[in-house]
Amino acid sequence: MSHTILIVDDEVRLLDVLGGTLEAQGYRALTAESGSAAIDLLERESVDLVLTDLRMPGMSGQTLLTEIRRRHPTMPVIIMTAYSTVRDAVQAIKDGAHDYIDKPIEIDHLNRALANALKLQDALRDNERLRQELAGRYKFDMLLGVSASFQKVIRAISEVCEQKTTVLITGESGTGKEVVARAIHFNSPRQRKPFVAVNCAAIPENLLESEFFGHVKGSFTGAVANRAGRFAQAEGGTLFLDEVGDMPLALQAKILRVLQERAYEPVGATASRAADVRIVAATNRDLKAMVASGDFREDLYYRLAVFPIALPPLRERVEDIPPLLKRFSDELGYSLGRRNVAFSPDAVRALTSYRWPGNIRELQNCVERSLISARGGVIEASDLPPYLFERQAPRTDQPSFPIDLDAALADYERRQILAALKQVDGVQVKAAELLGINERSLWHRVKKLDITVVKTASAR
Repeated sequence: MSHTILIVDDEVRLLDVLGGTLEAQGYRALTAESGSAAIDLLERESVDLVLTDLRMPGMSGQTLLTEIRRRHPTMPVIIMTAYSTVRDAVQAIKDGAHDYIDKPIEIDHLNRALANALKLQDALRDNERLRQELAGRYKFDMLLGVSASFQKVIRAISEVCEQKTTVLITGESGTGKEVVARAIHFNSPRQRKPFVAVNCAAIPENLLESEFFGHVKGSFTGAVANRAGRFAQAEGGTLFLDEVGDMPLALQAKILRVLQERAYEPVGATASRAADVRIVAATNRDLKAMVASGDFREDLYYRLAVFPIALPPLRERVEDIPPLLKRFSDELGYSLGRRNVAFSPDAVRALTSYRWPGNIRELQNCVERSLISARGGVIEASDLPPYLFERQAPRTDQPSFPIDLDAALADYERRQILAALKQVDGVQVKAAELLGINERSLWHRVKKLDITVVKTASAR
C-alpha cells in the first residue's frame, strides 16, 4: 500500500531532497513551504502523515500541529527541527506529535519513525473500518425483505434484542440464521461486548467440553496451559450456538446446567465460574422431532426456545428476491470491479421462478457467478447458471391415508443417503456435501438408520 506523506518546511531545497528520497522508497510525497499552505493542501488531498519543521516563519510547526489535531484528530504528525531541546520535544509530544527527529536528518531514523507512525495509523483505520462495517452490516435496514413473512422476523428481532432472553433461530440452511443472531447482538445493550460463534457440528466430540468451558493446565494429556473456553470469551456478550441440533447428549446436559445456574466449570477446575452470557442458538433440524426420538433433551429444548424465531425459506418470500439481487450485485460488484450492473426483466423472472434449495446463500453465489459471466452492464437470462433452467419433474405422488409418516420419512432419508453414498463411492465427506449437511450429521443419520457404508476400491 502506497502512503502519502506531506512534508512542510520553509527550506525549498530540503523539500526537494526529502520528497525525492521518500518517493524513491515508494511513498507519495507532497510538499508545502508554509503551515498555511499545508492546511490548504490537507483540505484537497488525502494524506496519511505530516512531516513538518518546528520553526517556520508565519505559522510555526507547533501551531500547525494544533490545527491538524483539531481538523484531523487521528493523523500522525512527526516534528523535525534543528533546534533540538528536551523542552521542545516534550511539548511537541504533549501536543499530540507522534515523534520528534533532529536536523540534519538521518534517513534510517526517519524511516523508522515513518514506519512506526504509519503502522499505527493503518491499524487505527482498519479498526474503524471494521467497527463501521459491523455497525452498518447488522442495522435493521440491512436485514432486507419486504415480504410479510420476513417483516415478521424483523418485528421479532426488534422485540427481543433489548432483552437478555435466550433465542432459538430455526430455518433451512442458507436462510441467514447467523446474520439474524448478529443483528440481535449488535442491536442489544451487549453490542460492545464479544459475539462468539460456535459451530457445534464442527468440533470433535472429545474436545467439545474443553472448547465450551475451557480447561486448566494438566487436566488432561496435552493441556499444557490454562485455556479460556467459549463461555469465558463471550463474557458480557453473546454466545451463538450454531447447529445446536448436532450437540451430543452429554454436552447438552452441561449446557442446560449453565442456562439454569448461570455458572460452569472448566475441565479440571474445582470451582464454578459465573457466566454472564446471552445464548442465541440456531438449527436447521426439527428439534421437536429430535426430542420425540430421544436425540435432544426436552428440558434443554424449552430452555433454548424461550423466544423462537423461524426464518422462512427464500421460495416463500419471492418478492424479496429483486431487492436482494440489487444488494448482492452492489456489494459483490464493488469487489469484482463490476459496478452498477442490473438484471434484465427476463433474468429476474428466471430467478424468481427458481425454488432456491440453498436459499439466500445460493442466491448470493448465483449473483457472483452471473457478474463474472456477464460482459455488459446488464445481466441477461443467458448469463445465469444453466441449472436455474433445468425443469423439475412435477410431483405426482399422492399418498393414500392413513400412513406411517415416521416410517415414510425414514425410508425417504435412507434412499437419499444411499444414493449420495453410491455417487461418491462411499466417501462420507463428499456425500454430506451432496446432501447439504455436515459430516457429523450424516454420521448420526447413518447410525440411526443402520446404514452400512461400503467404500469402493477407487475410494480407498
